[in-house]
Amino acid sequence: MNNNPTELVFFPAPGVGHLISTVQLAKLILETNQSISISILLFTLPVHSSKLTAFVESESRNNPYSTRLVFISFPTLTNMPDPSSPDLFRTVIDLYKPLVKEMFDNRVKAGSSKPAGFVLDMFCTTYVDVADELGVPSYLYCTSGASTLNFMFWAQKWAEDQGLQARDLAVKISDPNGSYIVPGFKYPIAAKNIPAVFKDEYWGEILINFTRQFRRMKGILVNSYVELESVAIQSLQNSEDITIPPVYPVGPIMDLKSGGGTKDKEKESIMKWLDSQPESSVVFLCFGSMGSFGEEQVTEIANALDQSGHRFLWALRKPPSSEKSESRSDSGTFLEALPEGFLDRTAKRGKVIGWAPQVDVLAHPAVGGFVSHCGWNSTLESLWHNVPIGTWPMYAEQQLNAFELVKELELAVEIRMDYSRDLKLGKDNFIVKAIEIEEGIKKLMSMDNKKIRGNVKEMSDKARKALQNGGSSYNSLGSFIKDVLNNYS
Repeated sequence: MNNNPTELVFFPAPGVGHLISTVQLAKLILETNQSISISILLFTLPVHSSKLTAFVESESRNNPYSTRLVFISFPTLTNMPDPSSPDLFRTVIDLYKPLVKEMFDNRVKAGSSKPAGFVLDMFCTTYVDVADELGVPSYLYCTSGASTLNFMFWAQKWAEDQGLQARDLAVKISDPNGSYIVPGFKYPIAAKNIPAVFKDEYWGEILINFTRQFRRMKGILVNSYVELESVAIQSLQNSEDITIPPVYPVGPIMDLKSGGGTKDKEKESIMKWLDSQPESSVVFLCFGSMGSFGEEQVTEIANALDQSGHRFLWALRKPPSSEKSESRSDSGTFLEALPEGFLDRTAKRGKVIGWAPQVDVLAHPAVGGFVSHCGWNSTLESLWHNVPIGTWPMYAEQQLNAFELVKELELAVEIRMDYSRDLKLGKDNFIVKAIEIEEGIKKLMSMDNKKIRGNVKEMSDKARKALQNGGSSYNSLGSFIKDVLNNYS
């Protein structure tokens, strides 16, 4: 038996959602097993949002695990890429590779024990090469759901079986009449519900290459639970056509702590307003740390809220300036895009904000519906707090999440499932009109919507049970830890 400390090294992508989810998983592992220590490597982007910086500082200050949880920050690169690069994450992570390799080479030379495993974010799978050189097993942590994994494995196999290059794949799945049967999904997926990144030649090739790297892993941790994505998880675990490493559903992994710091006063104002609203009466609109709209779409949303008559809390972020290297989450409230008189007309039943303490808002009894971009973290938080979702995907894998929530799981109301926004160009693929938004909000907030509300309540209860001793995710995490320890012994 090896008596050295059993260390896992986590490689999160330098984005808010990825980092927060990774740190929460690390804490869960440390709570579950006292003999494990974890090092989390932090890469510096040329643009860091205040939320990401504040989170890292808070976690470093309030670390209950002492030497068992260590944050290792790498210095800013001298050859940092252009912040406007569409592939900023991957480029920065690749550029840090020599520094990471040097760090572990120095550890070996100093006689330190090797890590028991690398736990890699999807954007960090290039570090499987470093792990292989060290003779260390690599595991993937998928911060998205199991259905996204199924789609990625299917797309990669389909492209290779047909000899398709990324350009050909992009053309095929962009066919507006296309519909595809994908393992892990009960219903065919229409082309309009396939995420835009797969329809882009450049990004399609990157994602296919990522998926090839997934196959080199010793196992895959996924932020989901069997009760939520039973069909998708069974497909991954019992795949016959595609070789997939062992899959460990360990979710829902979330940060349910209250935010604060420099935002304390804003949070106090928001929560005080919610305290004055009737139970389940408020529709909350929030589109993630990178979610913003152009003026035309903002006007349509405002008109829908005006006409719906519902109480609302709207996180309305100004689009980032193309001339400034600013984070999308720090760009302010887009009040100038609102129709004339909107704030006065809705003053008694609505509140427009920039930043939102999302977890606290979803946990508040006044909130009865969540119009969301369907980011996976937001999806899990909404289900945990028993709040039905109105789907409005914007980027990444969110169109697929929306399809799953509405069609596969019946946990959400569709506002749109096929909307997308080019974050670099700040351009919508189309404008959703006020009448459509209004109808979606009314359906979401309707007390007659008993089936979806019942499904959400059931899934909220099952999420908690999955994490409890003896629950599905608790047992799955235990199996992962056992695998790590057995290989390290």
